[in-house]
Amino acid sequence: MRDRLFGRATTQAKARVLVIFMLGVTLSGCDLSMKHQAKADTQSSPDLWSNGPPWRSPPAGTIAEDAPAQAQALATPPPLTKALIDRGEQRYDIFCIVCHGATGDGDGPVVKRGFPAPPSFHIPRLVSAPPSYIVDVITHGHGVMYSYADRVAPADRWAIAAYVKALQRAAQDQEAAR
Repeated sequence: MRDRLFGRATTQAKARVLVIFMLGVTLSGCDLSMKHQAKADTQSSPDLWSNGPPWRSPPAGTIAEDAPAQAQALATPPPLTKALIDRGEQRYDIFCIVCHGATGDGDGPVVKRGFPAPPSFHIPRLVSAPPSYIVDVITHGHGVMYSYADRVAPADRWAIAAYVKALQRAAQDQEAAR
């Protein structure tokens, strides 16, 4: 009986030693120097870096990879088709309707909650504006409207412009019918 107890105690002691050894090996691999090192943060001080903050501007002459393709897409309007106007309606309903409203009168849901009202698409200045003006406003923003260049692809900007022109034409046709 004593041998069984002594044997069991030896096994438990060996297991404890093995656990302590493995714990020591595991913890010796931890190095906190990676956790406590200088790194860039959006709110960090520029004094931390000898040659200025790490978020410097790109070198002069740097061109974004897709910039030429986007410039080409913005320079040439696609042919006016029903598919283009349908695509424009779909994109308008996603990006524009919240401010400009369903008919382009500038009475969208956010305006009803206190956001400044955009001009109606049916005022003479915008009715006479070419589609390229609408594409430019979508690209660069105007007044309270910020740029949608990072949200709306160039081809979709032309589609939205075509749909806005269709809204304007529909309003003119309604006026003429009265």
